[in-house]
Amino acid sequence: MSKLISPYYPPRARWYSPIFSFGSAIRRMLALDRIRLPKNTTFFGLISGFLVPGLAVYLRGPRLIGLAALGACGLLFVSFIAWLGYPFGNYAFGLLVSVHATGLIYYSSSLIMDMQFRVRVGFTLLVLLALYLLIYAPLRATIQERWLMPLRMDGRVTVIKRLASAPTIRRGDWVAYTLATRTINNHGDGGLYARRGLDLGPVLAMAGDRVEFSTNAFKVSGIPHPLLPHMPTSGTLIVPENHWFIWPNLVINAHGNVGEARISGTMLQMADVSETQFVGKPFNRWFWRRQTLP
Repeated sequence: MSKLISPYYPPRARWYSPIFSFGSAIRRMLALDRIRLPKNTTFFGLISGFLVPGLAVYLRGPRLIGLAALGACGLLFVSFIAWLGYPFGNYAFGLLVSVHATGLIYYSSSLIMDMQFRVRVGFTLLVLLALYLLIYAPLRATIQERWLMPLRMDGRVTVIKRLASAPTIRRGDWVAYTLATRTINNHGDGGLYARRGLDLGPVLAMAGDRVEFSTNAFKVSGIPHPLLPHMPTSGTLIVPENHWFIWPNLVINAHGNVGEARISGTMLQMADVSETQFVGKPFNRWFWRRQTLP
């Protein structure tokens, strides 16, 4: 049989034909095949413009303005990451959402041009809300919970690497970790309260290290170090397995007759940090900035 396509036989189905068949079935199931869109508007354009910021402007045209919109969205996203945790980063994030929504509404202008003004306003608000709830809010939460976390301490923002693993931590490394709430009452004469949150500090001793306290210094496996605020002036401890010794960097609220020994004891309990409290490890540099640790 000739290799030429015979007019008596239909062409064979391609490998991707089932995908289009499935899409057509879904479209019929949702009754989308009954919707007649204008010639310059397609379902593909609406969906891709919803998922990719700035793409709707490129698809509607002019192409030069569309390229500018795509570049602006990319620049705003990079600015949000570079200034993560700062007001400028939040402004860039909000502007990114606005540009994305504006482009999608611009692409859909032929659909809503004949609608009443209040309907167009409602459609605009609905698009903005849908983009934020379905794309940007989950994206921001995923970035900060799994990859990058901005931690503000003493007026500075430190970006934490969430992908770091606890077994790679060594003595001297700085880590971010969770602190549990500590409340101690001194038989009605006073109280001590340390609020739960995140802390950032260097690992002073690893599991199995011996820590000795004296009036002038504390020693880790025989190596002396200057005393830190509220450290005890006597005693010895062995760091348990899968734990670190990290002295807390926080302000303790005390009222009434609370002695230094009770404060030191509370801080000593909080200094015993389990690997399960590990949050991440700060970057030495974040883009062009060298991160200043407390």
